[in-house]
Amino acid sequence: MAERSTAAVDVADNSGDEPLTAKADQSTSDGVTQDRERDTDSDEVQGSAAAERPGKTSPPELHSGHKLARRYRLEECVTRLDGFSSWRAMDEKLRRAVGVHILPADHSRARSVLAAARSSALLGDPRFVQVLDAVEENDLVYVVHEWLPDATELTTLLSSGPLEAHDAYHMATQVSQAMAAAHREGLSHLRLNPGTVLRASSGQWRIRGLAVNAALRGISSDTPQRTDTEAIGALLYSALTQRWPYESDAYGLSGLPKGVGLIAPDQVRAGVHRGLSELSMRALANNGATASRHESPCTTPEELVKAIGEMPRIRPPETTFTAPPEYQRTTYQQGTYGRSTARPGATQAVPVPPPPLQSPTGRALKWAVSALLIAALGLGSWQLAEALMDNGKPENTNRTHTTDGGDKNGIAPKPAASITIKGAKEFVAKPDAQHPGDVDKTYDHNPSTYWKTSTFVDGPALAPYKPGVGIMYDLGSGQKPATASIGLLYGGDHTTIDLYAADSLTPPSLDSMKKIGTVTTSGTTATVKIAEPVKTQYVLVWITALPYSGSDGYTGAGYRQAITETKFTG
Repeated sequence: MAERSTAAVDVADNSGDEPLTAKADQSTSDGVTQDRERDTDSDEVQGSAAAERPGKTSPPELHSGHKLARRYRLEECVTRLDGFSSWRAMDEKLRRAVGVHILPADHSRARSVLAAARSSALLGDPRFVQVLDAVEENDLVYVVHEWLPDATELTTLLSSGPLEAHDAYHMATQVSQAMAAAHREGLSHLRLNPGTVLRASSGQWRIRGLAVNAALRGISSDTPQRTDTEAIGALLYSALTQRWPYESDAYGLSGLPKGVGLIAPDQVRAGVHRGLSELSMRALANNGATASRHESPCTTPEELVKAIGEMPRIRPPETTFTAPPEYQRTTYQQGTYGRSTARPGATQAVPVPPPPLQSPTGRALKWAVSALLIAALGLGSWQLAEALMDNGKPENTNRTHTTDGGDKNGIAPKPAASITIKGAKEFVAKPDAQHPGDVDKTYDHNPSTYWKTSTFVDGPALAPYKPGVGIMYDLGSGQKPATASIGLLYGGDHTTIDLYAADSLTPPSLDSMKKIGTVTTSGTTATVKIAEPVKTQYVLVWITALPYSGSDGYTGAGYRQAITETKFTG
């Protein structure tokens, strides 16, 4: 058994080699380039950004079928320019599609590409297409990254028209939040454009080429946050208007009319959301451009995230249903089937229906309804009289009162008390860890956040590859938990969860703990009832079987599970 990683695409973006404030070329679709040999020596970056000219090293002569590290089989070259090439390849070890950037080891950008790839891989944010490997071997430098065949570039989405306000709002929100997180770690993109922003089949927006795309082309900037923020503003502008916010055409979009300068999206196209129009202008505020209400410009992704948070949430449009056509009676239902039809032009008498309920069946129905009404009135009168008679009788003081729970002493049972979780840590019985940074999301009272396992090829049982995966919870002090309720993200056959009592947050092994409960479920909630509660401060939620789940846009199909909320009561 082997853990499966996600499959996504990060081909060397060949679309729009000019920066946002300069001319930009026509973008290409994911994995297919319309012009595979392009000169990018004329790249410029806004402000103090600069593009370094590549070395004179020729790209390595590679072909389909060539293997790197006896593992990655090259299948199709999707880009070849500036001394490097990008390929769709097959990882024969893990049986998944990947993308590979390749350039000679003595290329002038080889060291910077390796450094950018390794820094991007350390970020580990699923909102970015992930770097899986960065290697220097046999006079070659190559970067392996995810391949996402079911994702669609923003370029392709805009080819059929602008996005709905709700979709544009979510795109700007997710891209801004992702770039703010990247800049907090010292990473920038510098080549954000409609060809590097993808929408997965799940609706999640993802960004490809973080740091790597700029390094491949030798692009740098003295103001990286400003450059990326303006790029997000251009993305939002394009999504609202289906126009590129500069004079030159780019990415399959028409530019603005020459000589008029930057105008607000709601002045370019009727019906554009006013708040989003102003937001895009605040992000694009540069070289004299200002927002329509003259708010201060957003110069960093963090400021853009704050500005989006101050806006009212934009809800998706309500689904409209078309009323079905009026029912048409057929001649068969009208009782004319089998009858001779009148000659054209002849007058045919229309039969007059009898008055309502005057037929024999109608009269019988009237008598039946009358009888039912009389019986109902009689029964009601009898019950009312009995109730009045009971009220006149003396109350029996010797009557025994019992509670709903059957407590003969008349004392209601105490409700189960909730136990507060003070902390948690992922317990690793056998390498590797799953997502230790997300364990706090399992008790943050937000069911939309979660801790997620890796995706496994075989299942549902994890053994013998792993004894299990799980989280150790700190209850703050010695408690006697009676029930554990665990919210799960994926349903299906099946999830098995065991509970263990431990002496510390980091016990040496699974054998050192006491098993206190177990449950198997196919739903999205697992409730473990502890038959004999023991006093313990630390409880391990241990998953030993995972259900099968299809691709969710981040990862491929396989066996996996995620914990959304964990609660203990005692």
